[in-house]
Amino acid sequence: MIAIIGGGPGGLTLARVLHVHGIDAVVYERDTSRATRPQGGMLDLHADTGQVALRAAGLERQFLAAARREGQDQRMLDHTGTLLLQQDTPDDAPMDRPEIDRADLRDLLLDSLPAGAVSWDRAFSHAEPRPGGGYVVHFSDGSIAECDLLVGADGANSRVRPLLTDAQPVFAGTTSIQSAIHDVDRTQPELAAMVGRGNYWVFGPDLILSAQRNGDGTIRVGILLPGTPDLDRTPVSELLDGWAPQFRRLQAACDEPFVVRPIAVLPIGLTWPRRSGVTLLGDAAHLMPPVGEGANAAMLDAAELALAIAAHPSDLEAALAAYEPAMQARATETAKRSAAVMDMMSGPDAAQKVLRFFQPELVD
Repeated sequence: MIAIIGGGPGGLTLARVLHVHGIDAVVYERDTSRATRPQGGMLDLHADTGQVALRAAGLERQFLAAARREGQDQRMLDHTGTLLLQQDTPDDAPMDRPEIDRADLRDLLLDSLPAGAVSWDRAFSHAEPRPGGGYVVHFSDGSIAECDLLVGADGANSRVRPLLTDAQPVFAGTTSIQSAIHDVDRTQPELAAMVGRGNYWVFGPDLILSAQRNGDGTIRVGILLPGTPDLDRTPVSELLDGWAPQFRRLQAACDEPFVVRPIAVLPIGLTWPRRSGVTLLGDAAHLMPPVGEGANAAMLDAAELALAIAAHPSDLEAALAAYEPAMQARATETAKRSAAVMDMMSGPDAAQKVLRFFQPELVD
């Protein structure tokens, strides 16, 4: 049996692709049910990564039906209100990076799995190797499960990772402060029109304000700034002092408390010695800055691990020997690109760097 710790996009994709190939697996998820907590904002799934995984899962058609082509729209401004870039997505544009609500993606994956494939309210505690191979997995409620392969798909603060490496996430020097405006078309129609259908970026001298339309009528609002802010000394309401009034209205309209999320990363190029019966995928293996690659990388990891297992159904060690080096090499390159994007979005010239990235012909 294969035990997957974590029911995020990576863990559920792994279970689904294994199921397609007739291989049993159980996802152990600490949430008490699929409705325990909100799933957050949108994901843009890329044609060459996340969508590849969904094809392997046999779910491409369902994904394209749920995804939002218009979510690829981009608007960029500076803090005075000057429009720098607007890219509106034509109705017939390719679905290269369409957006999908995290909740919709999770439901799509959960609904594709057989009954019992997800074991809810099972928080991983620790695991012990079995004498004959595999692991005995212990959960915080005192229950156990035995498996031939243990897969850590449990995110940035993975509890499975220490079985393979001592590496821990470290602060990347940037913090994201996040909130939301709900039912925005009814409660804040002017702000809804200002943000538009997709992604909205405002570049200031020392921070970036972002907003993103979700499919459920919510706008997710974020502020990206260097260091670790002291919101007791400098409240969120003061961070946009000197900015154009419409941006302060956007911040003031948020109807959830702002949540402070320091951005952490694992070392680029992280590897570990091959160990029998256990592996990692997604953020547990290669935590990167949140620039649109994380879920895509996790889902591709999951699909490739499942396909390696399907190719070696009676030899899990051969499957891991095929999967891990390829995953680690790919993750290294993706992490380098992600770090470069974060660097591009920092400093007083961030707007020019990002504008040059999207339309180099417009920037000297």
